[in-house]
Amino acid sequence: MSRIRTVFLGTPDIAKTCLEAMLKDPHFEIVGVVTQPDRPAGRKMQLQPSPVKQVALAAGLPVLSPENINTPEITAQIAAFKAETAVVVAFGQILKKAFLALYPDKVVNVHASVLPRWRGAAPIQRAIMAGDPETGVCLQVMVKKLDAGAVLGTRRFALTPEMSAIDSYKLCEELGAKLLEVDLMDYLRGNLTPVPQDESQVTYAHKIDKKESEIDWSKSAADIHNQVRGLTMGPVAQTRSGGKILKIHKTRIAALSGSTIEPGKALKSADKTLIVQCGAGSLELLEVQPESRAKMSIVDYLRGYPVKLGDKFGDQFGGHSN
Repeated sequence: MSRIRTVFLGTPDIAKTCLEAMLKDPHFEIVGVVTQPDRPAGRKMQLQPSPVKQVALAAGLPVLSPENINTPEITAQIAAFKAETAVVVAFGQILKKAFLALYPDKVVNVHASVLPRWRGAAPIQRAIMAGDPETGVCLQVMVKKLDAGAVLGTRRFALTPEMSAIDSYKLCEELGAKLLEVDLMDYLRGNLTPVPQDESQVTYAHKIDKKESEIDWSKSAADIHNQVRGLTMGPVAQTRSGGKILKIHKTRIAALSGSTIEPGKALKSADKTLIVQCGAGSLELLEVQPESRAKMSIVDYLRGYPVKLGDKFGDQFGGHSN
């Protein structure tokens, strides 16, 4: 059985999982890997290779880590791999016409949404922040326009109220690998016809801005809960308590509500429970992180940072003193 010579482009964990799956798949021969350059990480900010680069080096594969993949020099080096197809998973750079022309109609991309919904940089986060009941992963044929290519396959899953962006990301990792195992092979064998996207249904998943992490307690409990679970991969939702930042890692919508209570004020505070009034409904805080401290349960937080009924969250100054 002849193996399909494949160049793989990707950078983070979701791409690493897909690369590992393709390395085990007897239908593919990975002939080269392209990933983002090493970046500073950790407390000492030492240069670290991407998850994809680590896997590629361990497998003895040739690796390119260009700051710009679209230069003639890098394009020539990639062409020298003599691949038949290119697989792109969260690579992190825009691919221009010269690269796409290396493998006409055979540059495919694993994208973590159900296209045409949530094209762009942050589809996992945006789906949760919008309160979508489901999301998924698509395999698409790449074109010059961002995430606009015809779809080869889709894997969907429900977004339950308890699921965070981290939970969704892990599912996308698994399902993305399945798309490459099944749908990509069907396409390359000529057994699968790409389906054009419905342009009237397009939404965009713009890159997350740090300003979006600030909680507006006048919003509904459902909206804030979606914000919290959508931002778990960063920058993490946050509010202010006594003028200091308090990151909110996990919440759940509470049944308790006080229609005359000002949004942002503690509606219930006991040894193990903290509920904050929202513009509509209320939210129970489950895991938080005080400024310059590690993430902790609400039980540990209340033990070190007592909260009284009526104490206010969200004001830069004022509120209870920590």
